[in-house]
Amino acid sequence: MTEDRLVIAGRTFSSRLLVGTGKYKDFPETAAALAASGAEIVTVAVRRVNISDPKQPMLMDYVDPKTYTYLPNTAGCFTAEDAVRTLRLAREAGGWDLVKLEVLGDQKTLYPNMVETVQAAEILLKEGFQVMVYCSDDPIYAKRLEEMGCAAVMPLAAPIGSGLGIQNPVNIRLIVEEAKVPVLVDAGVGTASDAAEAMELGCDGVLMNTAIAAAKDPIKMAHAMRLAVEAGRLAYLAGRMPKKLYADPSSPLAGLI
Repeated sequence: MTEDRLVIAGRTFSSRLLVGTGKYKDFPETAAALAASGAEIVTVAVRRVNISDPKQPMLMDYVDPKTYTYLPNTAGCFTAEDAVRTLRLAREAGGWDLVKLEVLGDQKTLYPNMVETVQAAEILLKEGFQVMVYCSDDPIYAKRLEEMGCAAVMPLAAPIGSGLGIQNPVNIRLIVEEAKVPVLVDAGVGTASDAAEAMELGCDGVLMNTAIAAAKDPIKMAHAMRLAVEAGRLAYLAGRMPKKLYADPSSPLAGLI
């Protein structure tokens, strides 16, 4: 497994678990959960987290950007214009060009607005950003985003923060089968078995926030998610046995006394 690395936009990572930095009770808990998760990439909501005002508590004081790869995201943006502006500000503040794009459709479902998402991606790609993009579990849109030049496609498992797990494994598998860039399940994971399922479907990674931050014990859940992603990936690489309608004894019947 030491040679089984996640490669995004030419950057190589050992961990296939990406973790958000929001919703924790405080920065020390955030830092402890990230350490337990083994994650190397952390998402940062540019519109919600202080990353530039040294007079206020800063995430960087607890989550070292020299240790973790910061992935600025556009959480809370509902138009392409707002998303592009937010990531331009992130690049000015921290020099980040590997970013996560999400453009939401409405407050109730937080489903992606794919028309606005494509528009924003076109602009960001022209400006030299390496775009990892939150999208619907639509294989056609996922392929279009890849062909545009996005560094990774990130279909939702279920609505953001819902914890419902993968609702459409067929579409996720279709996206994985056609993709030539990393596919990461983003949003909707609730527990370790959801993360393992995503990896067993062939996804290259899983991104989560609420599943860890909203757990009764975020530190233990972060560790559980780490193990689940590793186990799911290993099971996928091993190749599961075929499913059968009838029993097949573990010991052969031939030669029985």
